[in-house]
Amino acid sequence: MEPEYKMSSENLDFHYGDFKALHNVSIYFKPCEVTALIGPSGCGKSTFLRCLNRMNDLIPISRVAGKVTLDGDDIYASAVDVAMLRRKVGMVFQKPNPFPKSIFDNVAYGLWVNGIKDKAFVRERVEESLKQAAIWDEVKDRLQDTALGLSGGQQQRLCIARALAVKPEVVLMDEPASALDPIATQKIEELIHRLKETYTIIIVTHNMQQAARVSDVTAFFYLGKLIEVGDTDTIFTRPKKKQTEDYITGRFG
Repeated sequence: MEPEYKMSSENLDFHYGDFKALHNVSIYFKPCEVTALIGPSGCGKSTFLRCLNRMNDLIPISRVAGKVTLDGDDIYASAVDVAMLRRKVGMVFQKPNPFPKSIFDNVAYGLWVNGIKDKAFVRERVEESLKQAAIWDEVKDRLQDTALGLSGGQQQRLCIARALAVKPEVVLMDEPASALDPIATQKIEELIHRLKETYTIIIVTHNMQQAARVSDVTAFFYLGKLIEVGDTDTIFTRPKKKQTEDYITGRFG
């Protein structure tokens, strides 16, 4: 039986050295839904996102308590292969970060790293991923050109294609449109709508209008605590907590 939730965190605490960045965060993510994490700068949104694919493991003074699950399995269990986890839980960063390689090589990179040598299969996955990321028509005739020649919006969609190439189950997005102009941002938002048919998506955004447009569920973080989570319409029109209402109406943050 499929678990009802694709991912979850239960009583999650996170420390950077002596600083406690997350306090007892419990939240559940359903398959094929978009969840937006909102809240003022420094409230723990990106830290929480990075806990979901163990990116924070790269910080030597960090430590985690509590539980994060993917398909019901604890991702912090000692037997977990972190490389395999990050294949299942892909990540798109705030600033586009294409490799200084060709457009083709950027998307194929994850497949090669995972030992896939079949050239026909790799070509097929690259094309499929670029199509999924809504950039194929713009780059299909210049796959051998450097990715660094693309515009910022194209680079970000290329990075999304790169994340999709290894067929993740969950896609984490850390403010994926914050460095982009309004037209490129709109393309990313339209893309998120299409991708949620296949993937569970968790997006950090500072842009409240964006959260309202792209997400099914919104979670409000403040000072490292999850204050409130609920369906997006309810959070934006009838929040239960005064802190949420104050943030959404612009009284602080």
